Amino acid sequence: MPTDRPRLLDLFCGAGGAAMGYHRAGFEVVGVDIKPQPNYPFEFHQGDAVTWPLDGFDAIHASPPCQHYANVTRWTGSQADHPGLIAPMRHRLNSIGLPWIMENVRTLELNSTVMLCGSQFALRVRRHRYFEANWPMFALLASCQHHRSDLAFEHKGERAYADAMGCQWMTKMEARQAIPPAYTEHIGSQLLAHILERAA
Repeated sequence: MPTDRPRLLDLFCGAGGAAMGYHRAGFEVVGVDIKPQPNYPFEFHQGDAVTWPLDGFDAIHASPPCQHYANVTRWTGSQADHPGLIAPMRHRLNSIGLPWIMENVRTLELNSTVMLCGSQFALRVRRHRYFEANWPMFALLASCQHHRSDLAFEHKGERAYADAMGCQWMTKMEARQAIPPAYTEHIGSQLLAHILERAA
């Protein structure tokens, strides 16, 4: 049903960690992923995020697959076996004139990034993720404050990790690719203010 919320397209959406944060910030979220996502909590379309139509939305979030950029891929295989989609997605997103955010692991491919950590949101995880945007996004958070009890990356396969991220609706395997909703709720509140300011 139509709503008065701004519409956000969630590309490479996975099971909806980013989507839930944007929803909480005030967006109507529509997800697209090339794989079925039965646990995605909002409107979902199975399709190729690289070519999916971008019209009809107020903002776009993209989380291209991180395997090409992640250190763990280098340790267990070859990064060259996975596509590097950050640059082509940036080119496509810049062509449409909408505010956008792109998220990934730490990589020089992202420009002018904001890094977020679970400890900044009182979560028991150290899931560092980096965000690039084409609008003036600010972190406005304290630096990381890790604790010995925080769950690190190597614990990602445990059910406790999904729960600690605030992704209780996901399976533990889906949580391996997710980010905590708290990250995009924080970013989404700034994005919503930016959209409203542009419309004023």
